[in-house]
Amino acid sequence: MKFNNGLVLILSCALLQACSLAAKSSSSVTAIGNNTAATCKASSFSSKSFPIVGTQSAGNNIVDITVNGSKCGAAQYENEPCASVTICSTSDPTNCQTIDNILVDTGSYGLRVFSSLITVPLTPITSNGTNLAECVTYGDNSSQWGQIQYAYVQLGSEPKVAVPIMTINSNYASPPAACTAAESYPSTDPASSGFNGILGVGLFSQDCGALCSQNANVGAYYTCNGSDCSCGATVALAAQVTNPVSALPIDNNGVIMKLGSVPASGAVSLNGSMYLGIDTQANNSSTGVAKYSADTNGEFTTQFAAFGSSYMPSFIDSGSNSYIMPSPAASYGLTDCSVGHGSNWAGAFCAATPVSFSAITRSADLSASTSINFTIGDYYGFSNNGSGYKVFGEVSVSSGSNKLFDWGLPFFYGRNVYVGIEGKTSMLGAGPYWAY
Repeated sequence: MKFNNGLVLILSCALLQACSLAAKSSSSVTAIGNNTAATCKASSFSSKSFPIVGTQSAGNNIVDITVNGSKCGAAQYENEPCASVTICSTSDPTNCQTIDNILVDTGSYGLRVFSSLITVPLTPITSNGTNLAECVTYGDNSSQWGQIQYAYVQLGSEPKVAVPIMTINSNYASPPAACTAAESYPSTDPASSGFNGILGVGLFSQDCGALCSQNANVGAYYTCNGSDCSCGATVALAAQVTNPVSALPIDNNGVIMKLGSVPASGAVSLNGSMYLGIDTQANNSSTGVAKYSADTNGEFTTQFAAFGSSYMPSFIDSGSNSYIMPSPAASYGLTDCSVGHGSNWAGAFCAATPVSFSAITRSADLSASTSINFTIGDYYGFSNNGSGYKVFGEVSVSSGSNKLFDWGLPFFYGRNVYVGIEGKTSMLGAGPYWAY
């Protein structure tokens, strides 16, 4: 949901999750099942290998992050975590460019960059003369479309790894209906999206997995024969859009997001770091944190005491710029911000005075749980403070009819959050998991 005053709700949904919150600008992965490809003779795309370029060294695994700071562009929205990513040509790994204003997202998987910003030649993924493209759809039917190409990706000072990335381009060939309909809100340019790209560093290595390697008509990947992209495609795992962290030679089992605390009144910007790898170097130890396993949908559960006693699907998502939660009873002191502030603020929570809440997060395997205390204030008042502040820890919006709890970027403030990738291990055990 994009409010006319510039407030953007960023919603990331775990793979296969049927999220339906309005989110005009979104960092979700493909919502498989929202659309299907045409039934026709589809191409099968296999992967290609490229050597790793560079050598591993101690301390090279740090990616600087700014929340609404120097790494972000002019078209910022509130609570936007940004980093810089370097991409290079696979034909010449020394031919590189660094792109700022890349949204760091623990709720999706793989790198997606607007093609209009890319100046280095990339390598298309092809099969029998056809190109591979993808339609990424979101909970409110908003979408991204573009060609899938190989690029060397460098995170921090790590070695360069070649992975498939999505080059976002709403004008590439002829997109399928799910990525062209007016109600799908196609992403057309960085300025209207608020970012130059998305770096998905979530719980999985690929954005679709076995489903897309075995089925051509799930509505994710498409075969483009010239301008005709009506046929679906089966895509080998290594040819799908890939979380570049999982391809690193050593620091490949996850990330640690470290952001400082934010005053109750907010801040202009915030600096932090993302450490690549967990228990792989001296600077990314997991000592002292508790592990909360996730299921195959990338979810654990949350019991929100103000809403009820049942546990609901939940995930931790730096790409969501607020907590997203069911609406508590009016007696708790939260009102919809549209009351008194107009329909553009529908769904956001306002409070005359800050309201304290607690919720219990529980691992998918039921082995661990903990209570999380948090505070919700006046979203309208924060956003219209006149001070230039864009970083707020006490903001939330309603999940509407979706009984889910999205621990968005405010959850990260003052807390180290570990994201363990599926199938890879650390001292905490095997992923997928979160730890904090």
